[in-house]
Amino acid sequence: MADSESFARIALALPDVTSAPHFDRTAFKVKRIFATLAADGLSANLNFTPDEQEFKCQLAPEIFQAIDNGWGRRGWTTMWLGPASKADIEAALTMAHAHAVGPAKKAR
Repeated sequence: MADSESFARIALALPDVTSAPHFDRTAFKVKRIFATLAADGLSANLNFTPDEQEFKCQLAPEIFQAIDNGWGRRGWTTMWLGPASKADIEAALTMAHAHAVGPAKKAR
């Protein structure tokens, strides 16, 4: 069972992550926002690809739910923190963080 403090601590431990208010949520970003934490601390939204979203929602429907709007069709997914483990949070944040960082640059 996880909580909002664990989520924030894990998110901020990822490379180059900062946090800032974002409407009624706390946003975590590198070059762009990859996750937001609800003010009530019960859930977070993460930016996955649509394929990753489908996989996560099928694998753990008690934890992950596609957001029911245009953002959700692009991969934004709600993560319910209560049933999530620390490992669930770490894996989800690492996946979303990778999208915010962008592709690795090739050596010349």
